[in-house]
Amino acid sequence: MKLGQFRGFTAVATVILMTCLVSQSQDKRKIIIDQDAAGPAGTDQQAILLLIQSRQTEVLGITVVTGDAWLTEEVAHTLRMLELIGRTDIPVVRGAEYPLVRTKEETEQWEQRYGSVAWLGAWTPRVYHAPRELGAMPEGKPTTKAADEDAAHFLVRMVRKYPHEVTIYEGGPMTNLALAISIDTEFASLAKELVFMGASLNPQTADPEFANTPRREFNLWFDPEAAHIVLRAPWKKIVCTPVDISVKTRMTNELIDKIKAGHSPSAQYIGKYSRLRGSYNYLWDELASAAWLDPTLITKKENRFMDVNLDRGPGYGDTLTWSDRDKPKRDVQSVEVQFDLDTDKFYKLFVDLLTAPTPKRSRPATP
Repeated sequence: MKLGQFRGFTAVATVILMTCLVSQSQDKRKIIIDQDAAGPAGTDQQAILLLIQSRQTEVLGITVVTGDAWLTEEVAHTLRMLELIGRTDIPVVRGAEYPLVRTKEETEQWEQRYGSVAWLGAWTPRVYHAPRELGAMPEGKPTTKAADEDAAHFLVRMVRKYPHEVTIYEGGPMTNLALAISIDTEFASLAKELVFMGASLNPQTADPEFANTPRREFNLWFDPEAAHIVLRAPWKKIVCTPVDISVKTRMTNELIDKIKAGHSPSAQYIGKYSRLRGSYNYLWDELASAAWLDPTLITKKENRFMDVNLDRGPGYGDTLTWSDRDKPKRDVQSVEVQFDLDTDKFYKLFVDLLTAPTPKRSRPATP
């Protein structure tokens, strides 16, 4: 082969390769992960990892919100996790540090009238520290930085850049999404769908967190006004993974050992930092992530109309649901609610994804 022919062949091969890469990127399912990203490991970081580890997804960014922990430490844990798995191309974007209306001080007064709440997230007394303190970082502090943009504007910018293509995954309180809706009233309608872990209807469990308050679920309860705004927005589709199905899952030492036996960066991260947290180790957010990746995991689902109780009495923040027959006359949206799953199939996907090699970036980092 002559030199000119070789150069021509190389140029053609390069064009074909680039075309294939672009095609693969376009075929992937675009998603933004909005998460109260406590860490290291745990349900929040593990849910993020499942979505990153899937070869069918293109994670446009991770927007972070105070919930299970304070925003500052959640951002640090997320940045560090991405460093450890070699995916620092994914932007991490700071979001809301506080709920829209609810405050820690008012919540403490509310508890005096209506009884204590089992989990207050960043406000929980046994784990509480000042909002801007970093807290313990056993995995080491990150050297990378969060994006300069705020979460609400990032969310709006991405759905306008890719209209009707972006799934919004919500694993924490809905504050960032409510702020995005307030900035751009077309935000929800421009997204492809909303998938969220949250709400509680009638979970069959002896867990004391839900025995007396079966309609109270932390993600909706922590910022009820934000959840009310989001659930009444005009999404094309809303899918909910509630407490009712979450309590049918467990993180066990057996699962941790299976993941730890893997050699991928994500497996080593989970193996080193995951631990059983209390008597009830539900795979809350992981199930929401996995069910979006593979909907066949879900064996029972129903459509309900959903909102949040904003009355400041004992039911403040509780989940409200209706059938089509008895729903309110205005604004409520239909939500696909998951109620049962193929547990073995879910656990297999959970282990397989976390032990798989880390997918390489298929595009430059989001500008």
